[in-house]
Amino acid sequence: MIVDLPNTTTSNISKTLVKIREEGGVVALGRVLTLVISTELGHEEEAIEAANDASREHPMRVIVISTASVHSAPDDEPRLDAQIRVGGDAGASEVVVLKAYGDAASDEEGLVTGLLLSDAPVVAWWPGEAPDVVSQSPLGRIAQRRITDAAAQRDPQGFLTNLTSSYAPGDTDFSWTRLTLWRAQLAAVLDQPPYESITEVEVHGSADSPSTTLLAAWLQDQLQVNAHYELVTPAHGSSGIQGVRLHRASGVIELERVSANIATLVQPNQPTHDISLPRRSLRDCLAEELRGLDPDDLFGEVIQHGLGRLEEPTHTAPIAIRGAGA
Repeated sequence: MIVDLPNTTTSNISKTLVKIREEGGVVALGRVLTLVISTELGHEEEAIEAANDASREHPMRVIVISTASVHSAPDDEPRLDAQIRVGGDAGASEVVVLKAYGDAASDEEGLVTGLLLSDAPVVAWWPGEAPDVVSQSPLGRIAQRRITDAAAQRDPQGFLTNLTSSYAPGDTDFSWTRLTLWRAQLAAVLDQPPYESITEVEVHGSADSPSTTLLAAWLQDQLQVNAHYELVTPAHGSSGIQGVRLHRASGVIELERVSANIATLVQPNQPTHDISLPRRSLRDCLAEELRGLDPDDLFGEVIQHGLGRLEEPTHTAPIAIRGAGA
């Protein structure tokens, strides 16, 4: 069910939610958190779809705040349009979409405060452009976890650099979440004989892939060796991590992406294996981040210290790259 509330107020939205629950039997009981999504006007649906899918694992109330881009001309007419989605239109969640115009968009915290679930944790997510310091932003101040996506920023690598000084416990980024399968696969390889020390690490990926940089920083810290990483400008819009090479006395371990979903694992004196290494969807990344709401200490260590210890990357001219994403 979808209920439209043009030119409304947060008080009227709250009353409508109560009325829908009383008349339709839709209840907030069992909702485990409130997810607040901050988007630009016209860019709501992809994030809502991901949240609806993730809500089947994490029942929640979803509040979407859509405002004009900071780079667009301001709308002088203050107005708040809302839409409430419940039942089949909202997965296992309640979705409240707030489209704020003019001065009505200047108080994001005030818009959502009356709609938060009582005594439930709050997670804030910026699928697109994020504030410079998310923990000090209006929505960041009320959230236990704050999710950004460096890959969606105008300068992905610059955004990572900014995170080194602006990071606060509770911050996380999808460029880190996209590394989960890569990290698990590399850890599994190193957990097998021969148990030799790694002497050198090489990581390469596209220049617009902050995940490549984070993977190099994580490997360098975990293995206590220098990590060299190469950022390649892709010729046909492909992006993401392309491969990792781990050097040790018996030879080189190579994990190389050969398509969007498949990587090839090459190890000395062993058969070559094709491994499923799919690009992670927004739904997968969001669901993973919602499984634990405590601060991610490892991410904090990599952001605050690991990135600063990395050497400058090597930049390579455009080439055709197979595969995409982290």
